Amino acid sequence: MATTADFRNGLCIEYNNDLFTIVQFQHVKPGKGSAFVRTKLKSLTTGRVIENTFNAGIKVTVARVERRPYQFLYSDDTGYHFMHLETYEQIALEAPMIENPELLKEGQEVEIVYHADTETPLSCDLPPFVIMEVTYTEPGVKGDTTSTTVTKSATIETGTTINVPIFINEGEKIKVDTRTKEYVERVKE
Repeated sequence: MATTADFRNGLCIEYNNDLFTIVQFQHVKPGKGSAFVRTKLKSLTTGRVIENTFNAGIKVTVARVERRPYQFLYSDDTGYHFMHLETYEQIALEAPMIENPELLKEGQEVEIVYHADTETPLSCDLPPFVIMEVTYTEPGVKGDTTSTTVTKSATIETGTTINVPIFINEGEKIKVDTRTKEYVERVKE
């Protein structure tokens, strides 16, 4: 058990018969009335983000979760298949458990979050950034090499299409943010 004084970003709690992680919190002490904690909670089972207010000092149940290292193997009709890096045990996850599964490429290392008490996988976290090769894009216009505000679509090696600056060409490697599916920078070899 913990109280609202123990709240911190990333803490996993049990609330309304679901598991939530605290994304953001703020202790508020109004001039009149009792103190409270305003929070944003992300469900580990559905991925939905809700806002909630807790009265200061109430007790909440802390959920034990573990992050385990896995490697992405392949995907098929049954789901996305991963292998544990230490035990070589393989599991399959469904697409809703993975944020932006279209950015997974074979051999990529990820972390799978497990509920420690029930040993059930809750979600799959990709690294914040991945390096991808551009497999197709229209050629850039000569002389337009400094502008980053003008974008064009590009297909990366996983088959996903993202917007990139106009100076990016086919065959180049780029860094992609896995949370927003946006271009970050060109990667020099």
